[in-house]
Amino acid sequence: MKIMRNFENINRIVIKVGTSTLTYENGSLNLRRIEQLARVISDLQNSGKHIVLVSSGAIGVGAQKMGLDHRPTTVKGKQAAAAIGQAQLMEIYDEFFRQYNQLIGQVLLTHMVLTDDKMHQNAINTFQTLLEYNAIPIVNENDTVVTDEIVFGDNDTLSAHIARMVDADLLIMLTDIDGLYDEDPNENLDAKLISEVNVITDKIKQMAGGAGSNRGTGGMQTKLIAAEIAQGSSTKTVIMNGNNPTKIYDLLEGEKIGTYFDC
Repeated sequence: MKIMRNFENINRIVIKVGTSTLTYENGSLNLRRIEQLARVISDLQNSGKHIVLVSSGAIGVGAQKMGLDHRPTTVKGKQAAAAIGQAQLMEIYDEFFRQYNQLIGQVLLTHMVLTDDKMHQNAINTFQTLLEYNAIPIVNENDTVVTDEIVFGDNDTLSAHIARMVDADLLIMLTDIDGLYDEDPNENLDAKLISEVNVITDKIKQMAGGAGSNRGTGGMQTKLIAAEIAQGSSTKTVIMNGNNPTKIYDLLEGEKIGTYFDC
């Protein structure tokens, strides 16, 4: 069955951006891309939409600022890198969004927000109030205090849970690949992009490989999990390449960009 992309009535959007999209190969921030993303999100806000940005990158940026040539492997190392990197990341976001007269708010979460009813409701209330004030929540996992017991594990999954909490119409996951392929495009040049998915079957799951970048923690598998979570709350999902954030305009106008998961 052919799926029709119709985003005319999309008003509340969660945009997730991964570390590989935000940084260069050496781990330094890609300021041009962040500025483009901030401009697009600001313009969407001006048009009357409400955007929640889920942003990775804190640990990677922190590691680079600490002079490390790799992501820390210990919990305390990751926590230190996250503390340093998150501060710089938010400073950059604030600078760019301020140029477009946009108000932002930092929200750091752990997995406990899903398991503790009071914390879950408090998080929902915070998001709703920020959106009422037309502020753009910028969300990340609270890596500075996280342990294996309370970890989301990746921001793909986090973005899907946030989409459910804010009743988002659409979840857009920006990554370093055009979408879901029937085979690994890095190994098979004849791999074909799957434009639309109606049901996430075992066959679809088998098409997903491991982590796509050594600068991030996610991969196509976690994005499929996120799409399944989003589908549970009737949120449409798109996985698309984030190297040109202005393509979000084309997506919302109905162009067949990335892989679209209907709900």
